[in-house]
Amino acid sequence: MNRTARITALAVALAGMVFSMSGCARLAARDQLNKGVESYKSGKYEEAIGHFQKATELDPSLPMAKSYLATALSQNIVPGLDTAENLKTAQQAISIFQDVLAKDPTDVNSLKQIAGIYFNIKKLNDAKEWQKKVLAVDPKDPEAAYTVGVVDWTLAHENVLKTLVPAGFNDDGQGNTKVPKKIMDVIKQENAPLVEEALQYLNQAVANRPNYDDAMAYLNLVYRRKADVDFGDTSAVKADLAAADDWRTKAMGTRKANEAKKDKGPGGITMDSSGNLK
Repeated sequence: MNRTARITALAVALAGMVFSMSGCARLAARDQLNKGVESYKSGKYEEAIGHFQKATELDPSLPMAKSYLATALSQNIVPGLDTAENLKTAQQAISIFQDVLAKDPTDVNSLKQIAGIYFNIKKLNDAKEWQKKVLAVDPKDPEAAYTVGVVDWTLAHENVLKTLVPAGFNDDGQGNTKVPKKIMDVIKQENAPLVEEALQYLNQAVANRPNYDDAMAYLNLVYRRKADVDFGDTSAVKADLAAADDWRTKAMGTRKANEAKKDKGPGGITMDSSGNLK
């Protein structure tokens, strides 16, 4: 065999070895992925994280490995806790989901997960913006629209409390008509855009899920914030409170109907068609 032939044969052999090694790595990665799923389903999130990390190391191109890793990490995030460790875990999960989005910007699961993480660590405006990204991909997603409305109400409610309490007033949920105008003008300026947006998105949520009792319940709350914004207009405040009561009644009736339907079904946990962990 001449020198050229020997080199060619060696190259072929090396290529075969590399292919074999990469094939073994892919198999090992899938094994780690499966083990991670089992650990996750058993509630052993730290163990699941270890398996998913190994899977991504063995085969960075393995479908869903990064999504599963980030999802498992997100389970370790304590809602409302602003410790350095908790925020570090949150940012780690967000970064991995963003890696997934870099390859597929329309991955709704990653968009929703990031929004949920921001909500849990109290970065409400970030949570709202990411839910709007979900709606840009899927305009009919009721949960994303609902969450935007919830964030807007939360911010509006916080504005009311931070303005009323230092002035010696309590929120009466009825338009706060006994509060001085100069105080209510501050609330109106801050909350008018939030109330408008909240009504838009919560109504959108109900339009796309007619039995969405949680969205109806928040429409009741938002209309009570709208009564604050309409301070000084007696007829508008009266209409706002009537709408609030109407949505509260609808929410209660719909929730009762939904519970009755649940009682008739088998219940249980299901996985979605894309294989995303829940």
